[in-house]
Amino acid sequence: MSDRLLSFEAIENFRDFGGYASPHGVVRRGLLFRSGQLSRSTHSDLERLDKLGLGHVVDLRRSSERIKQPDRLPAGWTGQTLSTDLGGDGEAPHIQFLRTQELTEDSGRRYMGQTYERMPFDPAHVALFSDYFKALVRGDAAVLIHCAAGKDRTGLLAALTHGLLGVSADDIMEDYLATNRAVDLAGRAGEFAAALERWTGKPVAHGAVVAFLGVEADYLHRARQAIIDRCGSLESYMQAVLGISPAQRAAIIERLVD
Repeated sequence: MSDRLLSFEAIENFRDFGGYASPHGVVRRGLLFRSGQLSRSTHSDLERLDKLGLGHVVDLRRSSERIKQPDRLPAGWTGQTLSTDLGGDGEAPHIQFLRTQELTEDSGRRYMGQTYERMPFDPAHVALFSDYFKALVRGDAAVLIHCAAGKDRTGLLAALTHGLLGVSADDIMEDYLATNRAVDLAGRAGEFAAALERWTGKPVAHGAVVAFLGVEADYLHRARQAIIDRCGSLESYMQAVLGISPAQRAAIIERLVD
């Protein structure tokens, strides 16, 4: 993963998710990026962001999250931020879960699994995912997708992008699970547990941290199965739910795959 992970001072989980093979060729590098939030970007981070030639930044966070921790982008950046205010009032669901329920390994996995089953059809995600894919049709510059940690909302959208481009299921999963290495989940689990304990006032076990703050294959499988159950296929989901036509899909492939 070392050739995909870009090092920033204060932006977590920043990766190029191009470079994978598909039946159409190889997904181009330097056009598709994913990360955690940009609110703590340092001066050095902003200089590096500026050199990536970003035409769009897709902020998958709720409006309440964006207001609390707004993105920091390079001065004079002329690109466009895509976001939505649909369903964005009040606490983010993961914050409400932590505030109202005990975080255990079982409850963390149950919450994450249910979240992934809902995500492909959440109205805010549908609107923003659709805008993102239509931006891929229109634009020729690089795109960055991000949420708070760059693992769930971002992970699903990256997986949908790979699926549209014909990337293999194994490579889609490899990119998705790379978050655990990118953030050094195993090495930092104690640090994350301590932060959660300070915030909730309750002890948090290692397994609970891994289940809640990491990514697991079953989570992405749950999202895929929800799509299959309701739409029959990824192609049908793209067209019927996101409004991406076969012609638009072909245009995205032509632009992003060599």
